[in-house]
Order: sequence, then structure tokens, then C-alpha cells
Amino acid sequence: MENSFDLIVVGAGALGAFHTYFALQRGLKVLLLEKDARPMEATVRNFGQIITSGMATGEWFDYARVSLETYQKIQAECDISIRQNGSLYLASTALELQVLAEKHAQYAALGYAARLLTAAECRQRLPAVRDTYCVGGLLFEQEVTAEPDLLIHKLLAYLVARWQLDYRPATPVLAVTANAAGCEVADVRGQRYRAAQVLVCNGRDCRALFPDVFAQSDLQLVKLQMLATYPLPQVQLPGSVLTGLSIRRYHAFHDCPSFAHLLAEPMDADLRQWGIHLLFKQALDGSIIVGDTHEYADLAEADNLDFNNYDHLNQLMLGEARRILDLPDWRMQRAWNGYYTQSKSGEVFQHSPHPRIHIVTGIGGKGMTSACGFAAHHVAQLGLERRG
Repeated sequence: MENSFDLIVVGAGALGAFHTYFALQRGLKVLLLEKDARPMEATVRNFGQIITSGMATGEWFDYARVSLETYQKIQAECDISIRQNGSLYLASTALELQVLAEKHAQYAALGYAARLLTAAECRQRLPAVRDTYCVGGLLFEQEVTAEPDLLIHKLLAYLVARWQLDYRPATPVLAVTANAAGCEVADVRGQRYRAAQVLVCNGRDCRALFPDVFAQSDLQLVKLQMLATYPLPQVQLPGSVLTGLSIRRYHAFHDCPSFAHLLAEPMDADLRQWGIHLLFKQALDGSIIVGDTHEYADLAEADNLDFNNYDHLNQLMLGEARRILDLPDWRMQRAWNGYYTQSKSGEVFQHSPHPRIHIVTGIGGKGMTSACGFAAHHVAQLGLERRG
């Protein structure tokens, strides 16, 4: 039948697209439905940093390694904007550098390559870093970045061209139902589609489908503010640049022996209140993305995180950014918000309202880094098979 599939995926962000990719690799006939004309939520509103090194040791670090390998594999077939230009963590104090050294030793034991840099070596790689800030760093040369405004769109085009994906954007889904025989998905135009199983990767849209499930969940909405300079082609800023605040925030460092001492150190109250940790990444046009902030609300109060981009938060970020980098022009060309959901009790939210229907969302801020590897695991776990 024309509208009959092995799997229907609702939502074409990173989680939906990579579940689709691995299902297609298993030979399944897949339909991917996206409510917007183009994915336009968290998968495109980010830095494009793919930070395997920032994941806590264990299954999510393993997912991130699979993601890294998969990104590189796809890039070898089709340009999806992946660049192997590394990740550099900058330490601003001796204690931060001690934590980086401890992490370096842990990764050496895991066979994950890293290199400790002196302050002079950091400045050689990153001439814009201020001498007064940097005392050393930890470099992961194998890590990659992407262009967030290009990656998902190029990936979807690749899935259509290479794997014959049936992709239907601008197709909001009205209902998903199931019985022992299979699933039915209805869109807002009255079109109906059938499949053996359905995956709902709904991102932050928790009202259109299964609202009662989400109302009883522990999901919360997170709002971020980010900035981008005007193009600065004269500045050399390779890969992802992370800072002392990132070392405090990223779960990878929590098991380092000196981390508790680092966390106990005084921290600027405004930076702490607004969850600010400084990241930098230079886009293809030479502009530098700067961020970010974190504001939180339970789903019932999600409307409190409105569309406004507040200048006082931008100025807090820029004040800290100027302490780290010496740029020739600090004017901002763009400012925007990103939103994602995350579970307060787990790394990802999963719920199956029916044995054939699976909701997967709430992966938090690690979607670019680990959604791909998680999707590979989840598709295998579901045991999806081609019918007929």
C-alpha cells in the first residue's frame, strides 16, 4: 500500500533523523514526518559543537564515540558540514588545569586520545586567547564541529538521495494510534499512514501529541541565549573552544579527584544564577558564536520562558568573554534563543504508550553529540524488521 511503512518517525531533528538513518540501514521502509517546512528548533539553534570529551564516562560517552564515527562516515560519502578541527578546553587557574590533567589520564586509560597543552601551546593554537586568562589546556584533535544551520538539512537530503527516505516536511501530525495489527498516523490534512511501529521524537513540542503523558513527566524546558559576532576572518579560532566554566558544568569532569575542590571555589553569583558557561566556535563565514545561558521551567510553566533575548544576560556573557578572548570587534551581528527539553531524573525521556508507539525526547543539551549513537542503540534494541 502506498502509505504503508515499516516505521514512521515523527520529528526530523537530530533524534528523529538519526533513528531514521539507522532504520534505513536495516533495510526498513521509513516515513519521516516533520511539522515545519524545515527543522528549526534545537538541532539548528546551537553551536555545532560535537563534544564527545564532555560526556560522562559510561554509556553516554560510548554513544558519543559512535556518533563521532558516524558523522565522519557520512561526511566521507556526503558533505554534511563536518570538520575535524578539534576541541580545546582552556584552564584559567592551576586547579582547573589539575582537573584537566586528571581527565587526560582517565581518557588515556580508555584509549581516547587527548593532549595537554601549555599556556604557550594554547596561544599558538588560539592566538586570540588572553595571557591573563589561560594557564594551559586539554586538546582533543579528533573531535569535530558542524554548521548547525546546514547539518540537519544536508543530512536529510542525503537520506532521501542515498537511502530513498520518504520525507514529508510541513506535515504536522494530529494523532498516533495503535492496535495489535499496527499503527496509524493522521496528519492535519486528513492523510493517514500505517506502519508496524511509530517513533515520536517531538523535541520541545509537548502539547500536540500525548499531552497527558508529558503532563505527568519530569521533563523541563531549558532556554538558552546565544550571540554571534560579525565575520572576523582575521581571527584564527579552530574547532570548539571551551573554558573554565565549561569544566565545572560538563559531566565528564565530575569524577575527577579534584572536581569537588573546583566546585567549592567561589563563583560569580550572576554567572551561577543564569547557568552561564562560555563557549566559542567560529562559523564558516568567520563569525564567532558566543554563549550561553540556561533558564529552566517545568513543562506546566514553560510559557514563562518566552521569546525575549535579554540584553543584561548578553552583557554578562560578553563581560566574561572579553576576559577570555581578545577580539578586534565585539559587535554582535545576531542574538537568538534555543530551547530544548530534558529529563530531571534521566539522560533521555522514553515512554511507550503502546508497545508499538515509542516516545523519545528530552535528551537535553547533548543532542548534537550523542543523539546519533543513542539512536543506533535504540533502533537495535527495538528489533525493528522489514515487513513483507
